[in-house]
Amino acid sequence: MMLRYIWSVAAYVVFYSSGLANCAVEHVHLSGSWGSAKFTVEVVDTDTERAQGLMHRDSLAKFASMLFVYDSPQQVAFWMKNTLIPLDILYFTAEGVLLDIRENAVPGDLTPFRSSGPVQYVLEVNAGLAKTLKFGSDTILGHARVAHRKKTQACQ
Repeated sequence: MMLRYIWSVAAYVVFYSSGLANCAVEHVHLSGSWGSAKFTVEVVDTDTERAQGLMHRDSLAKFASMLFVYDSPQQVAFWMKNTLIPLDILYFTAEGVLLDIRENAVPGDLTPFRSSGPVQYVLEVNAGLAKTLKFGSDTILGHARVAHRKKTQACQ
């Protein structure tokens, strides 16, 4: 009887925690009517880290990303100064809903791309992925740092 109880508890912990493990700090999840995708992620949340971003890097693994986290929603602008990698830049509201996409941002381009409204999260991924994966206005960002009512399937 005790052994059965121990196995039941162990099974619960494994299955319950595996769902939470999907919402780990080192991954970001995106989902929408187009499907879902999981990226490894580097989180930057200080002014110094956000200013540096992906500048001076030669490459970004295919499903790697950088998540810019702001303390509160605000209008932001990104440019590609000293950035060597073509990127798609995704702007998310405080609720984790995709607001804007700058597709195929050109390395070195000094033109600022402003969010059309307040955002709290910006995700940079390799150029072309937004189009390939068909991200749309129903795309939801899931990450351990994103506190909102809407959740991705993998980050409950």
